[in-house]
Amino acid sequence: MSGGANHNHQPKIVLIVPESRLRQRLAEVCRRLPAEVEEGTNLSQLASANSLKNAVLVLATDSDGSRKVLAVIRQLKKSYPRLTVILLTPASAAGHYLQPLEENLIDFLCPRNNLPVIFSALRAEIQRCQLKLENEYYLKNLTKLKLEHSRHIRKMLELEEIYDTTVENLMTALDLRDVETFGHSRTVSKYSQVLAEVLGIRDQSTLDNIRKGALLHDIGKIAIPDSILKKPGPLTPGEWDKIKLHPALGFGLIKEMKLLKEVGNIILYHHEKYDGSGYPRGLKKEEIPLEARIFALADALDAITSHRPYRPEQDFLTARQEIVNHSGTQFDPLVVEAFCALELDRWERIRFETTRLLPSFEEYHRLVSRKNG
Repeated sequence: MSGGANHNHQPKIVLIVPESRLRQRLAEVCRRLPAEVEEGTNLSQLASANSLKNAVLVLATDSDGSRKVLAVIRQLKKSYPRLTVILLTPASAAGHYLQPLEENLIDFLCPRNNLPVIFSALRAEIQRCQLKLENEYYLKNLTKLKLEHSRHIRKMLELEEIYDTTVENLMTALDLRDVETFGHSRTVSKYSQVLAEVLGIRDQSTLDNIRKGALLHDIGKIAIPDSILKKPGPLTPGEWDKIKLHPALGFGLIKEMKLLKEVGNIILYHHEKYDGSGYPRGLKKEEIPLEARIFALADALDAITSHRPYRPEQDFLTARQEIVNHSGTQFDPLVVEAFCALELDRWERIRFETTRLLPSFEEYHRLVSRKNG
């Protein structure tokens, strides 16, 4: 028997043989087996002993007193249901024990002096006991592992919920710094998920990572000074260079969190353009990870249809025309095709569902003014 099951639950053989010579010979046979051996001469002395629990009892008897022996065995079986009884009897007395065998009161009946037969019966029973103990051991541990696995899953779900809440709160805090991104992260995360599904992405973990990456895409702006981020007029070339650092800064902030690749790809490459004119690396076409190409369109859709201090929001028809006009330059044509595959009212409904619980822009603007006052 292997592992802890063998070490902690070794089968036991209890020899109850009055004759010392036979008992000694049987003990030598038993010690060839992987079992603990205990010897005794009087069955009545062991009737209440805990040593009979889960044991193999080897009991030697003769033709006399069989009823008394069977009565004691019957009582032992009641007290120890898992007790195995191997009865050693003279050949002339074997007929007395046919009915007890049929009733399973006796498990094996062996000639008293036939050591090979006794050994065979003992070996078969010890192997059965070993297998049973191993099964019980592994079943107990399997149940324990299942419980631990369930607790682990619950813990993972709790951590996932905490993580998601933290991400959303973080991006809300970022929105409070920049009026122009009011509600932006939540909306583009939903747009990105829907575009990914239209493009045939079905793996739920990948879709979830795209959602997280979209939520976190502008996290690098935390490191950009307000004097640049909120500057009302045009940016200088130096200030623009600092703004363009935010993808790399954002990737640097989250890379130690060991997030999956879709999250990091969106943060680092969401300003790359299909024709190679974007930043930070000037990647083109399929060099840009698919999730970043998906996000680029989602980002533009929300930017065009959202209120900006310097212009009113545009309708979705205008947004679609502008996106189609930039297919092959700013956007991946396949992603544009996926976007156009859905009716405009679907995109409008997504925007409504993701922003309906947010305060109005005017309320939001007052909140920011009060915060900065």
